Amino acid sequence: MCVCCMQGMVPYLPELVPHLIQCLCDKKALVRSIACWTLSRYAHWVVSQPPDAHLKPLMTELLKRILDGNKRVQEAACSAFATLEEEACTELVPYLSFILDTLVFAFGKYQHKNLLILYDAIGTLADSVGHHLNQPEYIQKLMPPLIQKWNELKDEDKDLFPLLECLSSVATALQSGFLPYCEPVYQRCVTLVQKTLAQAMMYSQQPDQYEAPDKDFMIVALDLLSGLAEGLGVHVDQLVARSNIMTLLFQCMQDTMPEVRQSSFALLGDLTKACFPHVKPCIAEFMPILGTNLNPEFISVCNNATWAIGEICMQMGVEMQPYVALVLPHLVEIINRPNTPKTLLENTAITIGRLGYVCPQEVAPMLQQFIRPWCTSLRNIRDNEEKDSAFRGICVMIGVNPGGVVQDFIFFCDAVASWVNPKDDLRDMFYKILHGFKDQVGEENWQQFSEQFPPILKDRLSACYGV
Repeated sequence: MCVCCMQGMVPYLPELVPHLIQCLCDKKALVRSIACWTLSRYAHWVVSQPPDAHLKPLMTELLKRILDGNKRVQEAACSAFATLEEEACTELVPYLSFILDTLVFAFGKYQHKNLLILYDAIGTLADSVGHHLNQPEYIQKLMPPLIQKWNELKDEDKDLFPLLECLSSVATALQSGFLPYCEPVYQRCVTLVQKTLAQAMMYSQQPDQYEAPDKDFMIVALDLLSGLAEGLGVHVDQLVARSNIMTLLFQCMQDTMPEVRQSSFALLGDLTKACFPHVKPCIAEFMPILGTNLNPEFISVCNNATWAIGEICMQMGVEMQPYVALVLPHLVEIINRPNTPKTLLENTAITIGRLGYVCPQEVAPMLQQFIRPWCTSLRNIRDNEEKDSAFRGICVMIGVNPGGVVQDFIFFCDAVASWVNPKDDLRDMFYKILHGFKDQVGEENWQQFSEQFPPILKDRLSACYGV
């Protein structure tokens, strides 16, 4: 719904929403299903009110409709509930037991088509409440029916796609809570990747005798492996050790289909974070492939390759040196491109910062070529670990090549001011650079320079860093 229409409706919603919630109990199935859809349009407003006002009654009635006798109502209610989950996020935590009881009961009731929508509602719930789902009581409700479906479906069954996607969200949310279920799920994903690659190989050699593989099986399996690596963290180590996933990943990273490469690089990044000793022996083979995929024509592939390189930097440290020339020119080109999507710019800036953190001597000479877009890309992201490591990198590079930042120093000041609460040692790095620059140009020149600052920036730097 467009914003202006929504604004026009707001004064009437306190009366309208309760009326629509009543319509969820209407005798006519068509009224019940259209009421589900209509209410989903106002989920954002419902969530912005006190929970007892509308969220709780809406949720209660939608859950009843999820178990409606009419299939079309079930479908509409399930879709509407998924929308509500996305808006409400952790507001749903107090009601998790009640929600799971309903969704699990629906497993026994739903036929094929609605089952796929139910998977989506469960996956969205996991994405929305995250680690709050990792409670023994919730796991015991949710996992048996999911694993039962998982065991019933054959490797060739396309209904595996939504179930794999759902399990990927659940594994990420449950974290260590997923451990009892991880081994068979992990093994099956590896098998799906292996089967698809083997079929692709046979098809490429004898296209008249073999069918082209459906690579979606491989894509969703790689995504679920990513979910496992992210959720289980170090616990995924033993599973990786007992499988040939690194060999398979090497093949997937070179696939002709962009979506396969996109999922491969996401998995590589997650495995790098979770169990780098298994990734490290492959780095010499992997880095040239990553470098080749720093191509913004394929935004999502490029984004994931960039992110994976940043994660590898943090694990490799100074051993990244041989690979700087392979990736840095591409990254600098991407960050300077006009109309590059915001997420790719942010990821590129973070990876350049991380690369400069571990190999400052190699990256700092190019500082002037990227410092301005680097600062403008990262000034809008919230404080987190990735931003922290990237800014440490830029500070180290300024130490190596202070001349590279002089022309764009106002952008650096603005980026520093974007931090709400930097760690103490990072704050010290900022302090030294700001005061170093001020001392270098002298009090009078600094006064002239800082006159250009917007008042809010001037006040912030004065309050936080005394300049």
